[in-house]
Amino acid sequence: MKLQVQPKLIIHGGAGSSLHGKGGVEAVRRALYAVIEEVYSLLVTGATATEAVVRGCQMLEDDARFNAGTGSVLQSDGQIRMSSSLMDGTLGRFSGVINISRVKNPIELALFLQNSPDRVLSDYGSAELARELQVPSYNGLTDLRLHEWIQERQDNFKRTMAGVVAEPELVESSNAGRGTIGVVALDTFGRLAAGTSTGGKGFERIGRVSDSAMPAGNYATGYAAVSCTGIGEDIIDECLAAKIVVRVTDGMSLKDAMERSFTEAQKNQRDLGAIALDATGAISWGKTSEIILAAYHDGETIGDTLEWNNSELIGYC
Repeated sequence: MKLQVQPKLIIHGGAGSSLHGKGGVEAVRRALYAVIEEVYSLLVTGATATEAVVRGCQMLEDDARFNAGTGSVLQSDGQIRMSSSLMDGTLGRFSGVINISRVKNPIELALFLQNSPDRVLSDYGSAELARELQVPSYNGLTDLRLHEWIQERQDNFKRTMAGVVAEPELVESSNAGRGTIGVVALDTFGRLAAGTSTGGKGFERIGRVSDSAMPAGNYATGYAAVSCTGIGEDIIDECLAAKIVVRVTDGMSLKDAMERSFTEAQKNQRDLGAIALDATGAISWGKTSEIILAAYHDGETIGDTLEWNNSELIGYC
């Protein structure tokens, strides 16, 4: 077992266009900090990176403000279909569920699948697994998301995606989407893990698959771990999470790997963001969108990216 190290944590609640005013910033900050405080306390008391990631994802899925679990957006037929994945960097093991409905916490099924010979399940398989595990049926629909969908149906779904945060007064209404949640953790024994969960873009074609249950959007090794947010198709085209992690695993610093990857993404006109940690405890985040809703604990203090300089592609500490 590795020597004990200072745990680190970074989470995100999506990416998109600017939050409205200080009230919007503070509301999202309070929500993110509540997760950081609870999950970091788990890490300090010896929780594994995987345990911390799952707990953080559960909390973010349960917050109706974010587009995952409760508060997920609706696809074009008015149904919620969620995707989630988990990767344990030490084991090198990826698991996830795609387009699952009527469960409260998709990340819990991804956790169960970590020890299954079949580790990524689509809608029918995920539903059957939930029945086998006797997971209670749960309706994550909120009035705000239903109202959002009804408005878009009346407008023939002209918008390409739903709002990143389920509070219209907090976010610009035009193409403010890119809603996903993610958690990346480094535990006291130097182990890394990453988890990502989403309700999708909203208003999309039935059965569309996001990046969140793919290595493109969620990936970890013993060297680095990354969770992505943004336009799923753009993240898939860049294979962003895996690209960053492989670069670090091959010897590049996390800062350089993030900078190169986001420079490439910007050149390719992608709309995306990511949070990352490496085995040394370096913390980084990046975006080509206007904002990324992220918060972190660097071992001493809590910080966030909510008012981060829009001219920079990446940040780090």
